[in-house]
Amino acid sequence: MTEECTHDCGSCNVSCSSKEGGQVQDMHEKLNVHSSVKKVIGIVSGKGGVGKSIVTSLMAVMFSRKGYHTAVLDADITGPSIPKAFGITQKATGNEDGLFPVTTCGGIDIMSVNLLLENDTDPVIWRGPILAGTVKQFWSDVIWNDVDYMFVDMPPGTGDVPLTVFQSLPLDGIVIVTSPQELVSMIVGKAVRMAKMMNIPILGMIENMSCFVCPDCGKKYYPFGESRLEEVADEYGLEILARLPIDPKNAKACDEGRIESLENEYAAQAADRLEKIVAGK
Repeated sequence: MTEECTHDCGSCNVSCSSKEGGQVQDMHEKLNVHSSVKKVIGIVSGKGGVGKSIVTSLMAVMFSRKGYHTAVLDADITGPSIPKAFGITQKATGNEDGLFPVTTCGGIDIMSVNLLLENDTDPVIWRGPILAGTVKQFWSDVIWNDVDYMFVDMPPGTGDVPLTVFQSLPLDGIVIVTSPQELVSMIVGKAVRMAKMMNIPILGMIENMSCFVCPDCGKKYYPFGESRLEEVADEYGLEILARLPIDPKNAKACDEGRIESLENEYAAQAADRLEKIVAGK
């Protein structure tokens, strides 16, 4: 199998072990026999610091409010922040059948490396193959009970872990999170090209920190410059799901573990559009 394998053997002319005997092999990791997951959506970004984890959390919350059983697989092994956003302090447990995710107050199932570490502040100093193996185990060893939508919070960039998620999990598509900075076109371009190389559908883009709305007069300010999102969306043929303005309430809710109580009309708009796109696939 080549490094750029997309697992689409039907369109590949490379001879490799995956094609032996004319059999197309499914390279996805097998789900735990006690699990059921219907839809898997990856949340990705080409760089760090754009708010990918808060977008992941908000999508899980918004879909949960729609009546779906949602889950978050925290694939950002070296920088896990999902448990804190949901106020989770207990650790994951398990038995001979597998690990059990921790369920939030709102009924969202979470699995993150911080739920397995003795202390939340313990650093994860692992090399790439071990990080990638941990992500696979979060899919195959965890018992995900009747999940309608799983959101995978991926680390930024195009390294080992994003590659592992693209190759090993049956993604229904990805959402690219970006910010209104000058480098956005190059950053989005990297994520788009990686997804296309791996034959993963791109469901749309969410721009975070799009602007700041003055709470007194309602005027919009653009601390990162005017958005170029439409230009980038047109360039790559992508749909804009929503623009999330800078809102101190979002950061405060995450810091206090109250993201499930947060009202965010922009995130709700993104969830509505994303639901329709996934349903139409």
